[in-house]
Amino acid sequence: MTEPVSPLSPAGDRHFDGLADKFAASLYGGARGELRLALLDRLLPEMLDLQGQPLLDVGGGLGQLAGWFAGRGHAVTLAEPSAEMLARAREPLQEQNVRFLQAPLQDLPEQAPGPWPLIACHAVLEWLADPRVALALLAGLLAPGGQLSLMVFNRDALRLSNVVKGNLEKALADRLEGKGLRKRLTPISPLTHGQVEAWSAENGLVIREVAGIRVFSDYLRRPPESQAERERLLALEHRYCRVDPHWRLGRYLLYTLERPTHPPQEASE
Repeated sequence: MTEPVSPLSPAGDRHFDGLADKFAASLYGGARGELRLALLDRLLPEMLDLQGQPLLDVGGGLGQLAGWFAGRGHAVTLAEPSAEMLARAREPLQEQNVRFLQAPLQDLPEQAPGPWPLIACHAVLEWLADPRVALALLAGLLAPGGQLSLMVFNRDALRLSNVVKGNLEKALADRLEGKGLRKRLTPISPLTHGQVEAWSAENGLVIREVAGIRVFSDYLRRPPESQAERERLLALEHRYCRVDPHWRLGRYLLYTLERPTHPPQEASE
């Protein structure tokens, strides 16, 4: 029997109603999810100028990122299209300064127009049918001088992972996208660094910082078995996550994008 197809939005995007438990277990449960969150805990203060600005958390999912920012004094608006995911996020965040908004990214220019001094959009664009348009919408929500913390699933790392697993034909054919099947969580639109560079430039955004998230851990022959090994792996990941060429093969790519206060041509006059 074939797996049922996961419902897609009218725009063709992958949402996660009915999949909150699997999403939590697959993307945040276990050593890899723990490492991802630990790296963000270190990198976000290094890569962003944080001064307690109001934050729009786009596609905030289960609320881990919203909780991180709210705990550091930011008033957070968590926007998430999935009612189930939003309900799961409410419980741990009910005592925090977080406003909840059930809305897809495409509706935010009307429902949360800003302009925002700080936006986070982590692991969202890869689940959208048209991530290029999505980045343009995010750019339009940013205030002059505003920062966008963007994290995307890295297509080049996905290719390497398939080669390591022996999926040579799939890698040669460049058939890397997921198909939106209910039980699989391979993104439908994995992105390259070149795409992020080009689309950022199209929208007047400047890449201020970039890092790879999990540049080594996904290729280990065996996962770390002790707390000491996990700590050494975290130290190794943190040391090299912003060093070329290592960052380029992170399973995720983390960016700080900024909308300049003055357009480039105006600044040069």
